[in-house]
Amino acid sequence: MTPQLNVIGIVVSDMAASVAFYRRLGLEFPDADDNGHLEAALPGGMRLTLDTEAVIQSFHPGWQPPKAAGRLALAFQCANPAEVDAVYSELVDAGYHSELKPWDAFWGQRYATILDPDGNSVDLYAPLSD
Repeated sequence: MTPQLNVIGIVVSDMAASVAFYRRLGLEFPDADDNGHLEAALPGGMRLTLDTEAVIQSFHPGWQPPKAAGRLALAFQCANPAEVDAVYSELVDAGYHSELKPWDAFWGQRYATILDPDGNSVDLYAPLSD
């Protein structure tokens, strides 16, 4: 068997804050925190998992949270450029940090970047034309 990517996992410092952020982007998490671990189903059978720092430290005692934002970036495709702007505005209005305001990227997409509660990049994009 060839290994297949099935899970994208994010270590979070505040489960409730992270769940609230990703729910605003349409991901569905169960209401109950399963001992510091939650999963949302993604298209194609993949899953996005959120684990608290305490969960990671429970099986990896030497693990320490990074001091700065990591190298993880998630990208959410929007239906059109107007939706990029609307979702971006909704998140900024809700108090999330804007990294890059919406702009028309030279590669043909409307593009914006917001930071999740742990400082991970979350990109919003849509093609500029059909």
